Amino acid sequence: MGSLSIASTSPSWPPAGNPPAIFKICVSYCGKDASQGTNISNWIDCYDPQENSWNRVTTIPGLLKNYALKGFSMVSIGDCIYVIGGRLCEKMTSADNRKTRSELEVRRQVLRYNVSENMWYDCAPLIIPRFDFACAVNGDKIYVAGGKCQLDSATGMSSAEVYDPTVDEWQSLPEMSACRHKCVGVSWQGKFHVIGGFAGNSDYIGNMERSSVEVYNGDGSRWDLIIGMWQLDVPPYQIIAVDEKLFSSGDCLNTWKGQIEEYDWNLNIWSEVDGSRCEALSATNFVTMAAVGAYLYFIAGRRMPNQPSKMTSVVHVFDTSANGDAWTRMEPVEEEGVKELCSHCCVVILRA
Repeated sequence: MGSLSIASTSPSWPPAGNPPAIFKICVSYCGKDASQGTNISNWIDCYDPQENSWNRVTTIPGLLKNYALKGFSMVSIGDCIYVIGGRLCEKMTSADNRKTRSELEVRRQVLRYNVSENMWYDCAPLIIPRFDFACAVNGDKIYVAGGKCQLDSATGMSSAEVYDPTVDEWQSLPEMSACRHKCVGVSWQGKFHVIGGFAGNSDYIGNMERSSVEVYNGDGSRWDLIIGMWQLDVPPYQIIAVDEKLFSSGDCLNTWKGQIEEYDWNLNIWSEVDGSRCEALSATNFVTMAAVGAYLYFIAGRRMPNQPSKMTSVVHVFDTSANGDAWTRMEPVEEEGVKELCSHCCVVILRA
């Protein structure tokens, strides 16, 4: 893969009201094509919004050449990134130039990368290996729930656990009411929410579980079930909390629905946010979003027309507090090679 080029600085960015802390948005990718002659294993890029620039900061350690990690979670606490679980895959190109992928194992491994120190550390492993699970940071602890623990499994899990970084320890939590995978985790109103997912449990009828949400009640050490909060039987793609609001950009089959949707707790419905339609994001190969203050950052990439070996990365920023003209589009960045998004992005807060 070629190194990322740097776009020109936008002197008016960041806008007034952006948090004063120094932050970067980090994303994990892997190469799309093993035949390009370079190692396609996972790496992490960091986006600097003050400079509108990208920097490839590190590779995920311990992966053999052309082995890629998928279905893992990447979250951040302060200036540290945690890479949790996932399924290990090997990408190969046969003699007749056919591309294949072999899935090898589900991982328990947890790694911590300190962005300020540029150092990787091993953490205590998950109690249960898992991929395609819900994950979120709540109160400086990392919560995980659901997912799959076996590559050939058709159903998800109901198990959950929590990690305390101060003691480097995972603890089991009570099981959810349903087995879920491809579910989404978000910290909202001080609680860990597990939203939607492909679910299965004989105690329920039809697709009720897929549209439900499970909320971990730490005080009572139990899960509360909210029926119909997601409303679709297709799991969400990504849900982000901004203050007391929840925002969604699509489902796992349609990663961009053409607009941002906001959840109304009182009415228990999702509604389109005024002025949030952005057709430019619908023409991309991948989209992931992160929240910083009142702003939603959308990291998107697409192949360049008539140049299949190149991609364009672009950042779109949506101001959730604006009454109009809420979108800002940053200068696109062209890069060599084709990459895949391997996890949703996270925000690291750097020391001043």
